[in-house]
Amino acid sequence: MIVVTNSGPLIAMAKLGLLNLLPQIYAEIYVPGTVYQEVVERGEEGGFSDALQIKLAVQREQLIRMKAENTRSEVAELPLHRGEKEAIGLALEMKAGLVLLDDLLARSEAKKVGLSVKGTLGVIVDAHHKAFLSIEEIGMILDNIVARNDIWIASELCRSLFERLKKDG
Repeated sequence: MIVVTNSGPLIAMAKLGLLNLLPQIYAEIYVPGTVYQEVVERGEEGGFSDALQIKLAVQREQLIRMKAENTRSEVAELPLHRGEKEAIGLALEMKAGLVLLDDLLARSEAKKVGLSVKGTLGVIVDAHHKAFLSIEEIGMILDNIVARNDIWIASELCRSLFERLKKDG
């Protein structure tokens, strides 16, 4: 499955030490050029260690950096950041099976143009379903997300997800 990712899930997975799961879960993961600039180039300027992890994943070809050729007018006019628009545009262009977005407005807009959407938590659930993460590991990861002030995922969402996963076995 072709997957296009925006910055939020990419940064969160790197901060959680889970970036290596992306190529194990999904066949091809594309990072739009604008997202790469935001995450890696500006991230390195800011001294963020997740920027180096993402840069290395691109150099190892675990993530593929690609610029959208033609952003459709309906995407260009969306009330989103450049990286979100390029992620949605690239996903449409490549007929991606999935686009990774954490921002609620971006997710809503992507769904309106017919894309399948998941965020960081959806990736973690996919990792669990493919037996890369145990329920105990997910509990620790979600606790880590809740405790951090640099990953913006609601604690209630983390808790309800964990309860649902525990019930499902």
